[in-house]
Amino acid sequence: METSAEDQLIGPLLLARGTIDRSSALRGDAAWLEQAWHDPASRVLVIDDGRTLVRRQGDEVHAVLFPTAEAPEGERYLLGVEDAVAYFAVAAPLPGVPSPEANGRVTIPLSLRDTPEGEIVAAGLRQVGGLLGDRDAGLLVYAVALEAWHSSHEYCPRCGTRTRVVAGGHIRVCPRDESQHFPRVDPAVIMMVRDADDRCLLARGPQWPEGRLSVLAGFVEPGESLEHAVVREVAEEVGVTVVHPRYLGSQPWPFPRSLMLGFFADAVSTTLTPDAEEIAEARWFTRDELLQAIQSGEVRLPPPVSIARRLIETWYGGPLSGDW
Repeated sequence: METSAEDQLIGPLLLARGTIDRSSALRGDAAWLEQAWHDPASRVLVIDDGRTLVRRQGDEVHAVLFPTAEAPEGERYLLGVEDAVAYFAVAAPLPGVPSPEANGRVTIPLSLRDTPEGEIVAAGLRQVGGLLGDRDAGLLVYAVALEAWHSSHEYCPRCGTRTRVVAGGHIRVCPRDESQHFPRVDPAVIMMVRDADDRCLLARGPQWPEGRLSVLAGFVEPGESLEHAVVREVAEEVGVTVVHPRYLGSQPWPFPRSLMLGFFADAVSTTLTPDAEEIAEARWFTRDELLQAIQSGEVRLPPPVSIARRLIETWYGGPLSGDW
């Protein structure tokens, strides 16, 4: 079985990029946080239900970053520092985007009026995560993950008291029992399974339309290694036995809080017995078969922003089209 395709993932893992220093040592410095917030050079990315404002200029997409003086009210999260500029996220309605109560009226914030030409729109990671530059992609992934965690962890799991945000948005503290609660990350394995003939295994869940295929994936269970999770998930989902799980790379997938860890694994059995609750369809493909299925429209692949797409293209040996 050829293994050279595994030496390096093809192209970047688009949600694993970032340039800022997360500056964890500054999160507990209340005086510094206050000073940074009032610094005219500091910038704010506003996040609302996973979306932010972006500016499209030709083929380029940039996150809209506000001076702190023009940021809306909301929970603040320190994202980090780069070149002496502090970056924050604020969880709040997006400026300029009409709410149901606005009757269609849109107020363009001052900081957006005198900008270079370009359309300003609200978008999420799935739409623009692969189009943003390294800094902006890293900021948005970080902000989406923090917002999702805070929105679902407002109350203490011990006593039910409403918690308060500290440490620049990286800890919630219960004022009643003083317990501390930290952002949660759920590890999940995602694997390209190949057989002895170097065919790849693709499948779809019952909730997906026909033709929308991807590699297998599943969450790591308590007390389980990543390698054991790969073997278990493949066996549970399609009844195939795999060996030699090999780690290739990872990227955050904040929908709402996963860390996707990519693997290749070798199948020693090929009979497919899909779990009906998890898998609606599973198929083996040669490279030619997959290419023909994509070109005919029979198969559509995960978007380039996903690690699933990178694993498929790594096996295939080059870029593919046919996005969801």
